[in-house]
Amino acid sequence: MDDVVLDGFHALKHALRFGAEILTVTAGDPEHLEALAATLAPDLRGRFRELARAGAGDVRATARHPRYDLEAALRRPGPVVYLEAPRHLGNLGAAIRVAAAADAAAVLTSGPNDPWHPHAIRGSAGLHFALPVIKVDAPPRTARPLIAIDPDGEERGVPRDAVLAFGSERHGLTPELLARADARIRIPMRAGVSSLNLATSVAATLYGLTASP
Repeated sequence: MDDVVLDGFHALKHALRFGAEILTVTAGDPEHLEALAATLAPDLRGRFRELARAGAGDVRATARHPRYDLEAALRRPGPVVYLEAPRHLGNLGAAIRVAAAADAAAVLTSGPNDPWHPHAIRGSAGLHFALPVIKVDAPPRTARPLIAIDPDGEERGVPRDAVLAFGSERHGLTPELLARADARIRIPMRAGVSSLNLATSVAATLYGLTASP
């Protein structure tokens, strides 16, 4: 298995909280790291002193890359977030953070960007470890309805078990995915506002459009 890099206190905090297998931790000041834990993560007090060794710079850790089974992930309750070829690793990570907070079943991504890249993990504050995050070639064929989040769609709720598809920041969803979708749903927006940031779109959809019809 490949190792993944956790850059910063919050990424390490959430990795520990959600059961990641931590391999190494370095910090310029391990005692300061433990003091941060006392303030920001009291449930983890003692873990940082136990794991960290002195090193240069800020907090940096490595963890074992979890391997998730796609079929098992799709059986988890809640909506599945599918990100089609996201371009910006920080946005990708922020979308994962939102999905974890909303208790989504999983996040699936396609395209060239690695969802487990250190920049994406930093963007999620380590919440990759809170739910399955899996790279796929396309939305899986499943009994879950495939819902395209699209500006030309309808304004209505979607089922809690949907696969919610979000396009890239610049180009939106591909024609192939739109043709496959069981429905197209739009996020209500003020006239003249053309689009939302990817992570904001995921947040608005999960918190505003996932009520059962």
